[in-house]
Amino acid sequence: MDKGFSEIISLIKQTRVNTLKIVNSELINLYWNIGQHIYLKIEQSNWGQSIVKELAEHIQSTEPDLRGFSDKNLWRMKQFYEAYKDFPKLSTLVREISWSHNLAIFSRCKSFEEREFYLKLSREEQYSFRELDRQISASLFERTMIGNSKISTVLREIDPGVTSSFRDDYVFEFLNLPEPHNERDLQKGLIKQMKNFILELGKDFLFIEEEYRIQVGSSDFYIDLLFYHRGLQCLVAFELKTDKFKPEQLGQLNFYLEALDRDVKKQNENPSIGVLLCKDKDNEVVEYALSRSLSPTLVSEYKTQLPNKEILQQKLHELFDRRNDNELEV
Repeated sequence: MDKGFSEIISLIKQTRVNTLKIVNSELINLYWNIGQHIYLKIEQSNWGQSIVKELAEHIQSTEPDLRGFSDKNLWRMKQFYEAYKDFPKLSTLVREISWSHNLAIFSRCKSFEEREFYLKLSREEQYSFRELDRQISASLFERTMIGNSKISTVLREIDPGVTSSFRDDYVFEFLNLPEPHNERDLQKGLIKQMKNFILELGKDFLFIEEEYRIQVGSSDFYIDLLFYHRGLQCLVAFELKTDKFKPEQLGQLNFYLEALDRDVKKQNENPSIGVLLCKDKDNEVVEYALSRSLSPTLVSEYKTQLPNKEILQQKLHELFDRRNDNELEV
């Protein structure tokens, strides 16, 4: 019998979490202040690289219990301060994630927009360091900015923010699939690597079942992968295709969505969404195929290797340049 003990346990756990947050914030404040101090001293031409090395040696000799203050780390604190000193909006976010996360972001991301993207994502998704490192390596920022998911009109009307829940392309480098591979290989690989798959999809996705059976009339049909999306509050059906997108493939997916909405969806849930995940697609063909679709569907592409970050960055620069040119014309 619960005598209120569970409430006490919850209070203890929550206090621990809050304490860790406070400790982390104070630690980031310390590194920020040290970085600021070193930066100002160097700007005033009072300090050079040799002085910073002397400082590190002095800390080690006088306070041997203080670890993490090597000359290399002290320079990182200076770089940390430099990266965010002119952006008060970001300087607040950095205090909400760990130092290791901050190191990855400010050392690997070059623009204000990219740093803001990963800072917010790390906070919202509660990424581990390994997960954050993978997302940066997978060029998630560039893919999100460039991405122009081919989405049916009906899907856009369901929720204005639906495009942020899905991507134009997904990267499954963790599968190590052979070439060529079939749909069964792809499905089995994704199931085996579900944790990595969820990381790529987004943590609001909850896996329900593979080969999810739906019965219509006297016939059985099977959805490749079925998920539930917490944010959108709806079922999400994934159909896997290891070839190039064909318009007729949407008919099968639309049929599955109709069956889900009639027989599986609960009254408080939103209409089911379908994702046709194919290995290749012609964007113009996809646009034509979806233009008159009455179902909330989208067509995405998957890749089995990490994208070339330099190529994506070049495309992103071109996209920003076009936007700036259009704004000037207006």
